[in-house]
Amino acid sequence: MFRIRVGVPEAAGSARRARTFAILLAGAVLCVDSAHAANPQSYKVDWVSSGDKAIDSTMKLTSQLETLKETAPVDPFGLIARARGDVTRLQTVLQSFGYYDGTITITINDMALDSAGLADTLTALPKKSDAHVKVEPTLGPQFHIGRIDVQGALPPGMRQKMNLSPGAPAIASDVLAAGSNLQAALADAGYAFATVEKPVAYEVPAQHVLNLKFRVTTGPRVRIGAIRIEGLEEVHESRLRRRLLVHTGELYDAAAIEKARQDLLSIGLFSTVSVHLGGADQSQRVPITFVVNEAKRYTVGVSAAYSSDLGGSLGVNWSDRNVFGGGQQLNASATAINLGGSATTGLGYDVSLGYLIPDFRRRDQTLGFQVRALRQALQAYTQTGETLGTTLTRKLSSVWSLSTGLSYEHEIIDQENIRYKYNLLMLPISAYYDSTDLSSPLVDPTHGYRISLNVTPTLSYGSSGKTFVVVQGSVATYYDLHKLLPGDPAGRSVIAARVLSGVAAGATQFSLPPDQRFYAGGSGTVRGYRYQSVGPEFADGNPVGGTSMQALNLELRQRIGTNLGFVAFVDSGGVSGSSGSVYRIGVGAGVRYYTSIGPIRFDLALPTKRRPNDDRFEIYIGLGQAF
Repeated sequence: MFRIRVGVPEAAGSARRARTFAILLAGAVLCVDSAHAANPQSYKVDWVSSGDKAIDSTMKLTSQLETLKETAPVDPFGLIARARGDVTRLQTVLQSFGYYDGTITITINDMALDSAGLADTLTALPKKSDAHVKVEPTLGPQFHIGRIDVQGALPPGMRQKMNLSPGAPAIASDVLAAGSNLQAALADAGYAFATVEKPVAYEVPAQHVLNLKFRVTTGPRVRIGAIRIEGLEEVHESRLRRRLLVHTGELYDAAAIEKARQDLLSIGLFSTVSVHLGGADQSQRVPITFVVNEAKRYTVGVSAAYSSDLGGSLGVNWSDRNVFGGGQQLNASATAINLGGSATTGLGYDVSLGYLIPDFRRRDQTLGFQVRALRQALQAYTQTGETLGTTLTRKLSSVWSLSTGLSYEHEIIDQENIRYKYNLLMLPISAYYDSTDLSSPLVDPTHGYRISLNVTPTLSYGSSGKTFVVVQGSVATYYDLHKLLPGDPAGRSVIAARVLSGVAAGATQFSLPPDQRFYAGGSGTVRGYRYQSVGPEFADGNPVGGTSMQALNLELRQRIGTNLGFVAFVDSGGVSGSSGSVYRIGVGAGVRYYTSIGPIRFDLALPTKRRPNDDRFEIYIGLGQAF
């Protein structure tokens, strides 16, 4: 709300009449009409467009005739009262968009609301007959911003922070935001107690302008005083002190303090983190208190997925997120895999135990240890292996991270009735880029890129004494069609695309361990074909694997309503090796049910070139998008 004074420009010296408007913006809280009649009068609302889609949408959201039509029935007298109330509400909407001379005309059965016989006409309507309400807005000329005065001393350069200039449309949200922008800029510049009052607007009808006056009190410029942390139970305070992004003696900066609060929340140890300010002392220092609520230390979860090629999987996981008080994590999981499926030959398991040390030696650097036991019974091969590894991950920025490590794997692989035993010493090096601005990979991305590059030099000794390097890369991008179709709400229609590529150097197709070869087919590469089925084959039709792989995925993702959506996709990919190369294309569609932790995915895919040993279709069910 801001005050508006109506009259001629102040320099003319004429008297001004003051009036106050409540500016209702899109999504404003609506008052519920309390009229509940014994004989409710049903009605329909006919909206005449104002010519501005944003205004039309806001009016419908604000109108009680529209929002209460089904949920709060009224009798004929209540309908008239509701319509009269909407005249004022909708005029306020027009004013909030700068149309201060705009008018709202509402008629019921072609009769004006002040018609003497309107109530009798509605009462005489046959039972179950709808009254016809017509809402017709007339915009008139749009007012613009005239002079902008600031009462109170401002530091140099602060006026520009308002992001409001003379000549701009007099839209209420922009005017109110100008004051908020100014107050935020002052708080970021050390003026912790600055206040910017709601503006007073002087309406000049003859010129169709609003002159604005902002009253500002900056207060003293202060620095950060003592920093306290309250609410800790099991988390060590020293762990948080080392991580804090603000420090005593620094110039007060509200944005920096908020960033520090969000950073503490991001480490996963707290359910909430809030900030309280104290009063400034004689040296103009302000004490800051971070108040935290620790999240549950132990978590237990279950996981499940299904695809027609790999069958089902069912797992359980357990986590201790604060083992020694410093945020160290102990994670354990056990999953039964290959529960049925056309690409499997028996049951398998995936069991792992991991330990993470956050902020190891420096901020945003994590040291991890993992032990894993895996058994896969696939058409391509049967693998039983154990892995022991360590990984050091460094977050370079909000979008870049690097990792390296060392791992040892012992495995026994049966392929085409031949048993191979391998001992692999690997040095994985990875780089990741993610500009989707999401807190979890399960959340639906609508913009940005996800890029990864993995280089793994490997020493193999046992059945094959080879040294080779496996290089894999992927680039995924997401484009919101709202940018091309402004009428389409943001985030509702998204095109997603991904390119995958990999190559193994230093070893031939058959000197590579079968699990180190490249395969295509399945939910991760080419949907519509069984897992690992796209590529060279043995004489019996089982997959061989290759030394290189490429794949391209393209999806159109469309949300419908709040929780539903659908996807149409095309996947293509191929694998090459010394025994030949194969390239395939799959097409399909799917349904998404959106939850708070990510979309539940159901995809149905078909092969475009079906071989005798290919399935007619493949089904994939899981959590999160395909990429």
